[in-house]
Amino acid sequence: MVKISKCVTYNKVVGIFGFSGEDHIGKVSFPPVQAAPSFPSSFPHLFPGKENPRCLIPCAIDQDPYFRMTRDVAPRIGYHKPALIESSFFPALQGETGKMSASDPNSAIYVTDSAKDIKNKINRYAFSGGQDSVENHRKYGANLEVDIPIKYLGFFLEDDAELEYIRTEYGAGRMLTGEVKKRLTEVLTELVERHRRARASVTDEMVDAFMAVRPLPNMFS
Repeated sequence: MVKISKCVTYNKVVGIFGFSGEDHIGKVSFPPVQAAPSFPSSFPHLFPGKENPRCLIPCAIDQDPYFRMTRDVAPRIGYHKPALIESSFFPALQGETGKMSASDPNSAIYVTDSAKDIKNKINRYAFSGGQDSVENHRKYGANLEVDIPIKYLGFFLEDDAELEYIRTEYGAGRMLTGEVKKRLTEVLTELVERHRRARASVTDEMVDAFMAVRPLPNMFS
């Protein structure tokens, strides 16, 4: 982190992140913290005997400035530039213009939600691209570009053929919003319940073993 900090001037970090004189020093000092795990020296126990392996970082677009900064710094401190795989944001239930927030529990589905909570959130808050009446919906079909249940099914429904069928039928107006929301409710309820069962089986000893500083077996085999 210190090596990275020495390579990034205050003016440069202001240009990258838009900091102002009103921002506290914690914000200015954080980018090196984010950047440091890109380099193998941060994890010597993981890479014994390996000379400078390359790093691939999956992230959302909001993390891009940190790692563009990191790519600029890397050659100057003797490391390879990290590579990125950038994914799209997962939208809030209220639509693409909204944002998931802990202050609004209805903006997202939580793995601690009950089946009743999931059904209620999807039915009440999941933004629909369907028309304002059944008649218009049958005539014009749904706008799939803004429909949140369709977007969520794209993430969570494992059957690609079923997903394509739903998209086609819903987009043509032959399937109604309520039917799509019902299918999404089923998919997410099953997923959350599966997670709840798995979480209940986790012991403190398992957590300690997972979090222990240790080499990862067969990492390069």
